[in-house]
Amino acid sequence: MKRSFVAAIDQGTTSTRCLLFDRSGRMVSVAQRPHQQHYPRPGWVEHDAAEIWQITRELLPQALEDAAVDASEVVSLGVTNQRETTVVWDRATGAPVGPAIVWQDVRTADRLAELTDHADPDWLAERTGLPLSSYPSGPTLRWLLDSDPGLRERAEAGELLFGTMDTWLVWNLTGGLHVTDVTNASRTLLMDLRTLAWDPELLACMRIPASMLPEIRPSIGVVGTTRHGVPGIPIGALVGDQQASLLGQTAFDKGEAKCTFGTGSFLLLNTGTEVVRSSSGLITTLAASAEGEPATYALEGSVAAAGSLVEWCRTSLGLIRTAPEIETLAATVEDNGGCVIVPAFSGLYAPHWEPDAQGTVLGLTSYIEKGHLARAVLEAVAWQTRDVVDAMTKDAGAAMAFLAVDGGMTANNLLMQTVADVLDVPVIRPMMAESVSLGAAYAAGLAVGYWPDRSVLRSHWHRAAEWRSQVGAAARDEAHAAWRDAVALSIAWGHRQGARRHGPPGVADDGRAPIH
Repeated sequence: MKRSFVAAIDQGTTSTRCLLFDRSGRMVSVAQRPHQQHYPRPGWVEHDAAEIWQITRELLPQALEDAAVDASEVVSLGVTNQRETTVVWDRATGAPVGPAIVWQDVRTADRLAELTDHADPDWLAERTGLPLSSYPSGPTLRWLLDSDPGLRERAEAGELLFGTMDTWLVWNLTGGLHVTDVTNASRTLLMDLRTLAWDPELLACMRIPASMLPEIRPSIGVVGTTRHGVPGIPIGALVGDQQASLLGQTAFDKGEAKCTFGTGSFLLLNTGTEVVRSSSGLITTLAASAEGEPATYALEGSVAAAGSLVEWCRTSLGLIRTAPEIETLAATVEDNGGCVIVPAFSGLYAPHWEPDAQGTVLGLTSYIEKGHLARAVLEAVAWQTRDVVDAMTKDAGAAMAFLAVDGGMTANNLLMQTVADVLDVPVIRPMMAESVSLGAAYAAGLAVGYWPDRSVLRSHWHRAAEWRSQVGAAARDEAHAAWRDAVALSIAWGHRQGARRHGPPGVADDGRAPIH
């Protein structure tokens, strides 16, 4: 039998990867490279979209070369991406008009009512499933157009295009195909959840020219063929990273869930073809769609700071030299020493949705040392997960039997044990912890019949590790109460400081994006 493979481009918040998978779901090659993070002002987070495309076009051939695979042996390519990051580029030249504004960015937080023409937040949530926050890309796009009259004029003349990172990469890979999928479109605050189409009323209230927007396609289905990077490969899937993870965990059916620990942490519960509204601070979103099939939906709890908190310890505090060292450092002490960290670098996402909350470190005494801070960091990730799980349990009306996890942070065994301790449910990691990339590959393979159906993919899932709680109920409840108090203080401090994230002294806030 002739060899054949499926490829995946996994464009993440801090790096881009290109991977190859065989028919058994085994990863046979991976090429990875980080891209730069830009923080021009407090609360602002930016990427260079041109840099990310250049990295991607180099990684795809590298992944094939490393595995000694010819392009003709790749039957389909799946693209998965950081979802809400906003890119605007020139239709004619393909050049970005400015930095890509990342999903963690909070520059719109104090102007959301203005940026949506004071639309009723409940109406927006009912139509889109999203809260009115700085998280979706629609208000960010409006901010960009409002910040520069020249940009708005060009956009209204049809000269500019908008997309999230999937759209940007596919446009470059294909030489000009302007498309997205339902999972990414559902993160813009511009798409109607039920019609799966751009909503004219939403576009009007955010003053977004329809000519800027990509065509919305199903997540699973061939959208075009590559012309650049490695020419001639069908692009069989576009899917947001967290929805890709749901596919990679083979959580295809209603009631199945997963939690990914990456730059942030994201818990998704498949709700089938039913649009379930949350009463507990969760997002209603698309899970996936395939050509000829009804779309499936999910409830999502999004936490902004997980791996990024560890990265902050490395780059800003110098506590560790590499991310894995956080586990070693935390293990040098038995507990947090009374120190609690709330990492509200971009406000607090689900289930609180407090954009003004600011990061806090509580309980500092002369007793606290680096190990206590490291342990408090891991506990912050775990307690944020508990907040989301509690909201999910309330909405679902049933307790969670176990938590299936994936993502780079699941290699941290102490973190996984801490998550099991605070949740008091088993935490299970599969053999393939990088479920985002695998899910993109699965979707691409299904699109071209590489795998005949989803049942075949379930046979690829194997348990690698499991953690169960090792603490008593009293200790858990006491620590949970301390966490809730810390979150309340983080919110109160943010409100005291004011809704606006101020720039450095002497820097005028003229609303314009900085130029790199």
